[in-house]
Amino acid sequence: MAVPFAKGHGTENDFIVLLDPTNRLRLSAADVIALCDRRTGLGADGVLRAVRTAALTGTPVSDAEWFMDYRNPDGSLGAMCGNGIRLLARYLGATGRVPAGPLVLATRAGTRRLAAPQSGDISVEMSWPDVSDRDVTVTAGGHHWPALQVDIGNPHAVVFVNDLSRPGPLLTPPVVTPQDAYPHGVSVEFVRELSPYHLSLRVHERGAGETRSCGTGACAAVAAVLHRRNPSPRPQIFTVDSPGGRLTVTAAPDGALTLAGPAEIAVQGALHLPGRTDPSLGGEHDGGEPVPHDGAG
Repeated sequence: MAVPFAKGHGTENDFIVLLDPTNRLRLSAADVIALCDRRTGLGADGVLRAVRTAALTGTPVSDAEWFMDYRNPDGSLGAMCGNGIRLLARYLGATGRVPAGPLVLATRAGTRRLAAPQSGDISVEMSWPDVSDRDVTVTAGGHHWPALQVDIGNPHAVVFVNDLSRPGPLLTPPVVTPQDAYPHGVSVEFVRELSPYHLSLRVHERGAGETRSCGTGACAAVAAVLHRRNPSPRPQIFTVDSPGGRLTVTAAPDGALTLAGPAEIAVQGALHLPGRTDPSLGGEHDGGEPVPHDGAG
């Protein structure tokens, strides 16, 4: 059975979008791993399955018609992806499934509001970050750094460095201690402050390795910077550069973060996943969570 797909990216953080409006696709971890393989598959930093919320719950979730079922390239489930959700918004708009403009999408981390014009940058209102002062240490490239724990719908460890080359090639995950700090794994951001509102970033993403960019990682970096500052009565706008390009993170006076940047579709077509679809399916069969309740995360 042919499954409509698209391949695209947000600042070179690339994803495969699978259109599954009626929730009929059995997507296994092995499928995700095969699709994301850069030699034998399409190659990507993750898979975004687009499902109508009504097909998951029987009724749509508030004003969110679509649910983002995000999978890491190792096949594991992901709660939130800042670049991925922006790309999904671009795909839904470009294919006429949603009108250009304001949009609400459901994720495992809760519903997210986006501004998705027909062209130009797409922005998403992220959750309020949770920053912890717990003692955490990150080791990479033979060096050790203290890190801040940041939750932005998914877990991050943020390290401030003077030289982004110090962590080394990041071919293996940085070691984070104590081991119980992140029982389900963690994305690690190495952040250099170029100026008070300009950051440069490298990230090793949970389940993906080092990626060219990370939307939630950019937000986690900004949250860590703000944690060390006095509150501001005005919005603060940060520029965050990564190897794949530039993102903007706006911090509201109440601490809410909005992520903005480009999102581009590179190719569209149809995939054939033999034996992976079943018209009788009524829901997930991979242990995945259903659409979250409004306001979660």
